[in-house]
Amino acid sequence: MSNDNQPLAVPTVFIDNERTRVTEWRFPVGSHTGWHRHEMDYTVVPIMDGELKIVGPGGVETVAELKLGVPYYRDCGVEHDVINNNDFEFAFIEVEIK
Repeated sequence: MSNDNQPLAVPTVFIDNERTRVTEWRFPVGSHTGWHRHEMDYTVVPIMDGELKIVGPGGVETVAELKLGVPYYRDCGVEHDVINNNDFEFAFIEVEIK
């Protein structure tokens, strides 16, 4: 499933130094990150409750239920597109470990 006509999520980098990068990701309704590969280990901290649709390799789709303040961690190498699956703007903080 292609999301080329959908708006892109909006990143705001708050910290980018030799050890970490901290980015707030804001997803307007229907927006997505675009296909990408994580080059660093990372932790996501949702700043609200909501759902994100994850499209992985081969087009495999899953839905992630995120809860305010409940973090999750992923190793580098993850490849996916992340889509706002809500009828409202969604946001989280991503902390990448360099």
